[in-house]
Amino acid sequence: MSVNLPRNQLMKKNDSSHFEITFTHSDARALAASLVTECNFICNGNSITVSEKAESVVDLRARWNSLMRGLIASEHALSATGED
Repeated sequence: MSVNLPRNQLMKKNDSSHFEITFTHSDARALAASLVTECNFICNGNSITVSEKAESVVDLRARWNSLMRGLIASEHALSATGED
């Protein structure tokens, strides 16, 4: 994906930023439990919406990476126990 912005609107490392992502999972409640200490989220049925903000793009990227590692580990644990 490519985004073309005017030069004066390009993001810089120290710009505050945010993201919101929604995904579904057959055992969303178990995945949501793994997010309790990681981020702000809403779990509704099989859907989880995660929102995160940070004072810099670098910090937001670090939070994203941490979130993804946690979700991947939780998914692997669910698969290993046959819960998924």
